[in-house]
Amino acid sequence: MEYISTRGGTRAVDFEGALFSGYAPDGGLFMPQSIPLLDRDTLRRWSSLCYRELVKELCSLFISPKLVPRDTLNNLIDRAFSRFRHKDVVHLSRLKDGLNVLELWHGVTYAFKDLSLSCTGQFLQYFLEKKQKHVTILVGTSGDTGSSAIESVRGQKNMDIFVLLPKGLCTHIQELQMTTVIEDNVHVFAAHGNSDEIDEPIKELFADVDFARKYNLMSLNSVNWSRIMVQIAHYFYAYFQCAPSLDTTPLPVVEIVVPTGGGGNITGGCIAQKMGLPIRLVAVVNSNDIIHRTVQHGDFSLAESVKATLASAMDIQEPYNVERILWLLSGSDCRLIKMLMEQFSVSKSVKLPEDLHRKLSKTLRSCSASDQDIVGAMRRCWEENQYLLCPHSAVAAHYHYSQPDTARLHPKSSCFSFLSSIPRCCLAPASAAKFQDAVLRAGLVPQIPPEITALTVMETRSTALERGQDWAQVLRGRIEAGAQRW
Repeated sequence: MEYISTRGGTRAVDFEGALFSGYAPDGGLFMPQSIPLLDRDTLRRWSSLCYRELVKELCSLFISPKLVPRDTLNNLIDRAFSRFRHKDVVHLSRLKDGLNVLELWHGVTYAFKDLSLSCTGQFLQYFLEKKQKHVTILVGTSGDTGSSAIESVRGQKNMDIFVLLPKGLCTHIQELQMTTVIEDNVHVFAAHGNSDEIDEPIKELFADVDFARKYNLMSLNSVNWSRIMVQIAHYFYAYFQCAPSLDTTPLPVVEIVVPTGGGGNITGGCIAQKMGLPIRLVAVVNSNDIIHRTVQHGDFSLAESVKATLASAMDIQEPYNVERILWLLSGSDCRLIKMLMEQFSVSKSVKLPEDLHRKLSKTLRSCSASDQDIVGAMRRCWEENQYLLCPHSAVAAHYHYSQPDTARLHPKSSCFSFLSSIPRCCLAPASAAKFQDAVLRAGLVPQIPPEITALTVMETRSTALERGQDWAQVLRGRIEAGAQRW
């Protein structure tokens, strides 16, 4: 299995090459040169596997045994999931009115990103130990990525991680999960800007090829293929848990509803579809609705500004993984994707070609949820089930509650559909424990685990990045200074 850039200007690399890259050198994103198609017998065989075993099977399709022998791969994945609180790693809660919630948040930081980043951290360590190499990891976070990335590499002598968070735009708990990690290889920066603004200095450093090569820069944001690869397993597990039977022809369809920000998770779903999994995908966004507008109207363009919402980790204007989805749907047309993305880079606005938009609309459904919709879904779920949703999970639940089979009244929501009812699974990316303000806003009582409470009395450490500073230059200086101890 080799990986190529979505923009076609870079030679193919193996999994190790894709793992240690951020953006491809031509500005694109790495994707598998071909997507394996699974037959019915394979799906039936996999249907009895637990989540952990599904991850192993999927990763073995995308990582050559010459690079990582299968027994070693299995051990790395077992080690990655060893710190998860739930024995099954993930858990499906079956609630009233057909609401199936797949809890992806049983890792150390109570967020779904622990799943992919714990595996990615193990893959990195495996290759670094073999080659006695050091890397510098740059991460911009809108909330959960930073803490999950930190936990995946904390204390490792051959990795330094530099995390930029948007000061005041994450929840207090999310910030504490990053700033309370006091390790020599962990460097946290609290930037006075939004999620898109903190990506700019990171892109600038990656674009400086000599600097990036000298300090072995890499990214653990969802530009990294390894994260997308592991997330494909969410869809197979959700399907097998919710499909009524695999003995019918054709196989039954399951609708999977995905809270969507940067688009990495939904990209995993699109790949699962390409592999032959009979799922219908719904991308649900908050008021930052660029993906919704792209699906509905082919309008891939920035709004005037990022809107702060209760689902803060989804407050993203530039969902870079849309590039991967468009590449998949275009038939791997690198020339077209390069043209579209370069146009977007300049004008921040692209109208998708009619044929590409038609394929996107066929692949994805979409809707947007306001803060009022989020609060309403959180309240209804608690009233009916005594079950607390985080605001991001509530975005997905809002879609579910807007459908004809669950709607209390005829809705006027952008999420309403007259399609016949099929099994549906809502992905839950985080625990409500991380979003106490949103829980209170819904008039509910937060349930706070002791691990979260303990953060409030721990020592913190971070560096402020003020407006007017050259953030890229500050990062350069810290990376160069840190290199002296490597």
